[in-house]
Amino acid sequence: MALRDAILVSLSDGAMSGYDLAKHFDQTVSFFWRATHSQIYRELAKLKDKGQVSAEEIPQRGKPNRIVYSITEAGRNAVLAWSRQPCVQDRVKDDFLVRLYGLEHMDLDALREHLVQRLDGHRDRLAEFTAIANATEPNTIAALGRRRGLEIGLRYEREWAEWCEETLDALSPENLADLNCVLPFTPTTKEEVA
Repeated sequence: MALRDAILVSLSDGAMSGYDLAKHFDQTVSFFWRATHSQIYRELAKLKDKGQVSAEEIPQRGKPNRIVYSITEAGRNAVLAWSRQPCVQDRVKDDFLVRLYGLEHMDLDALREHLVQRLDGHRDRLAEFTAIANATEPNTIAALGRRRGLEIGLRYEREWAEWCEETLDALSPENLADLNCVLPFTPTTKEEVA
């Protein structure tokens, strides 16, 4: 999937300004596809050049004109063509998991701190997804797709939070004391860190 596909799918819900699209993106698609606002604006310009979106300039008093983007028939055809392409399953790229793989060479206090931060992030997203799930939506095919996507998001965040808790416990000094190992070198001065 490319950013253009995510934008076209979002615009299929209705016309939006670039600002509104970026905001909508932040609250929906960005949970599984990341993009900056500047990337979204650049992609909108490309989609307009390809005729897959149209842009209408709406004058505003005391503000810059508002440009509202709508998906065109060519854009809808592009979404349909994209839906027929095979889905690519990305491999996990996670620097924390690489650090965990090399655990015996890591600063365990720093690793625990990273785990706590990660746990907090997963709990925050889980709370956010739960709030979205509790909002009622009409019984439509669009709502079904969103609910199924939301369900995997809930499971993902719940499982990661649980895994972080278990890993924090496994990396506790008490549990590490039971292992037959040499603990990693922990720098004590700034010179040793550099």
